[in-house]
This record gives sequence, structure tokens and C-alpha cells, in this order.
Amino acid sequence: MDATLIAVAALWGAATGLLLPRAAYRFSVEPEEPWRDVCPAGHALTGPGRGWLGSTRCATCAVAVPSLPGGAALQGPPPAGRHRYAPAVLAPVVTVLACAALAAATGARPELAVWLLLAPVTVLLAVIDRRVHRLPDRLTLPLAGAAAVLLGGVALLPEHAGSWTSALLGGAALGGFYLLLFLINPNGMGFGDVKLALALGVALGWYGWAVLCAGGFAGFLLGALYGVGLMLVRRAGRKTGIPFGPFMIAGALLGLLFGGLAA
Repeated sequence: MDATLIAVAALWGAATGLLLPRAAYRFSVEPEEPWRDVCPAGHALTGPGRGWLGSTRCATCAVAVPSLPGGAALQGPPPAGRHRYAPAVLAPVVTVLACAALAAATGARPELAVWLLLAPVTVLLAVIDRRVHRLPDRLTLPLAGAAAVLLGGVALLPEHAGSWTSALLGGAALGGFYLLLFLINPNGMGFGDVKLALALGVALGWYGWAVLCAGGFAGFLLGALYGVGLMLVRRAGRKTGIPFGPFMIAGALLGLLFGGLAA
């Protein structure tokens, strides 16, 4: 295990993970609504990338004079986090852990670069789906295309441990399976999950059919355990919808770790 490689991957996860909270805030809207471009107080989000990159603390809110109900001025500094409009810790931490784990399992093989590029986007999708039960096409479809193209390039490099052909077949197989589930029960499976399955199937299929099946099954298992847990504590019923994307992604991560270690 190369400690330097793991450290570099963790730093990459930290750098990219810090960019996720604002993007997650902007993407976390209902299907009929436009992407958010203001903070909850109505101040425009500015910064690099046309406002998609930047802090989750509104600078305009921070300089505004805080007040109490009735117009009285608030004495002393505002409470910590008062002007933060989105959680800014969990997504970066998860991205760091995922990137470090992928580096530890994959080693210095060239496909690691692909996993590190895809990991922040999948974490972003998981956060969005958890918040609004939605997986935006703007992320899922480019993710699938990028996975296929990048792994096609990796297949031309020496010392890779997978197959581009099986990756493409894996994407078609997992995407087709989720499409079948969607057609059977549209209320139980979102079409965004079908599109996400294309990308995850490509990644899992890179290491072969065993990894594809293991990662796909792990996603269903994690989702089922979560649903049962909610019912046990009486926070959900049998017909309560849950965001399935995070469990699909977690299962795919476990599959990739298994595939990287076994390769």
C-alpha cells in the first residue's frame, strides 16, 4: 500500500469535496424549478464558475446588520454559522474518505485516475438525491459518458486491470436492469436512477461481471436495510419513498473496492 498515493488521493478528495456544498445547494430544487442562484435571503451567488464555485457562507448576509424581531439591533457577534446556507462538512469528508479508500484498493493502476475524477460527482449526486429525491440529467448523463470515454483511454495504457468491453456491457446491463424495474413499478424507481445505473454499471463492469453483480446487489441491500430501519423506528411505512441514489453509489463504491483489491 503506497501511503503517498493515498495521501495525494485524500488531498484531491478534500480539494474537490470543498467545491460540492454550493453546487449541491444550487442543484437541490424540484424538477420544475430553475437552479438556485441566490441564497435563502435573496442575495445573488457570485464567484468562479458563474457562481457554482465558492463558499457556502453568504458574504452579503454576513455584513448585513443583524437584528431581533421588532427591529432591535442584535448585540454582539452573530452566532456561528448564522449566514451559512448549506451544510459544508459532510460532503467534503465523504469525498476524502472515498478517494483515499479507492487509492488504497486500486493502487497505482491507471484506472485510479478515472475513479478519482468520478468520485466527487457521485458524492454530489448522493447529496442532491438525499435532499430532494432527484438525480439531475446535467450530472448523470455526462457522468456515464465520461466513465465510458475515460476508461476507453485507460484501456490503451499498460498495467490496467480491467476490460473496456466488459465496462460498456456492464453499463448496458445495469442500466437495462434498472430500466426494467422502472417500467414494472414507476412509482418505486425513478428514471434518474436508471441513468445513474448506466455510469455505475460502466465503472463496475470494468472489473468484470462478478464485481458488477456484487456492487449492484450491495446497493439494493443497503437501501433495503435503510428502509427496514426507518420502519422499525416508525419514521416510514412500506410505501414511503426513499432516495435510492446514495445506496446505489455506496454499493458501487464497495464493488470497486472489491474489484481493485481482487485485480
